[in-house]
Amino acid sequence: MRKTILLTTVILLMPLVGKAAPLRIVNVAAPAINCVFSTSCSVRVKDTKEDVPLSTGGKGVLRTRTFKGAKGSPADGLYAYEYRLDLTDAVGTKPSCIDWISLSFGPVVSTLDFGGPSRPDQVFVITSGGTGSIGLESALQTRDTIRFRFKSPVCSGTAAAKGASTYFWGLVSTSDPENITALIHETGGATHVVKTRSPM
Repeated sequence: MRKTILLTTVILLMPLVGKAAPLRIVNVAAPAINCVFSTSCSVRVKDTKEDVPLSTGGKGVLRTRTFKGAKGSPADGLYAYEYRLDLTDAVGTKPSCIDWISLSFGPVVSTLDFGGPSRPDQVFVITSGGTGSIGLESALQTRDTIRFRFKSPVCSGTAAAKGASTYFWGLVSTSDPENITALIHETGGATHVVKTRSPM
C-alpha cells in the first residue's frame, strides 16, 4: 500500500518538474532585424532600465526594450522583447561577473524567420549594427522560465578599465508586457532580483 501511494505521488509530481528545452538562437544585424516587425523597417520602442547591484560594489544596468509588430509585417500583432545587461559603468573594489539571467516569459513565438540557417527562429542576438560585445551561449526554457547563459561572463570594470556589456537579445510573444522580476546570477554564486518586463 505504501509503495502504491509513493508511486502515485511520483507520477503526479512528474509534470511539475518540467524538462528544459533549448531555444534556437540566431545572430542578426540591425537595423535589418526591424523589417520582421515593420514594413518600413523602423520600430517605435519603449525602453526601461533598472539598476543591478553587484557584490563587489558598483551597479550595472538591465535594459528592457519592447515594441509591437506593425500591421502587414511578418510579426503583425506580436510583441517583441529585447534585453541587454550593461556593466560598462559599474566599478567596484574588484570585478563582479554575471554568467546567466533567468526570467518568466511563457510561450515563445516560433513561427518567425529572423534570418538564421535553421528556421523558424526563437531568439535573436543583435551582434552587428548595435551595441555590446557578448552574446548568448544558450537559452533554456523550463515551463514558463527561460535561463539565458552568456558566451562569456559579463564583468564590471575597475579604476583602470570599463566593464563589459551584452548585445541586445530578443524574443517574441503573443502577449503584451507586464512588470516582473528577473534573477541575475554572479559567477561567485551571488544572485540579484531586478525589475524588468515580459509577457508574464
